[in-house]
Amino acid sequence: MKIDGEVTTGLGKAAYFLSQEFYTNEFKKNLGFVPFPGTLNVVVSDDYLDRINEIKNTCENLIKPDEGFGAVKYIEAKLNGVIEGAIVFPAKTTHEENYLEFIAECKLREELNLKDGDVVSLEF
Repeated sequence: MKIDGEVTTGLGKAAYFLSQEFYTNEFKKNLGFVPFPGTLNVVVSDDYLDRINEIKNTCENLIKPDEGFGAVKYIEAKLNGVIEGAIVFPAKTTHEENYLEFIAECKLREELNLKDGDVVSLEF
């Protein structure tokens, strides 16, 4: 599936969670990379919500953290056809359903010179 969405600024909370050793170790083991401490937030059209929710609800890739942290489901994905990474679905989130959070090894805004409002594509 390939969908387009608009880059937007997040809440800044992902940096803390993606810096936790438990998460970094699990992503390294399961995805082959330690993610940059932060996510690229992409707002997608509500037209995709049924399919995204189906993927999220049936996803078996799960990181169960230490006590006090929320579980995270994830699916491997590619950003703009070139950046390998994953879309993460944190169990504890304040984002709307149409926000997708993409992780990768690099700082994506710098790597791709992205700013709020830019349109990107996600393939998964």
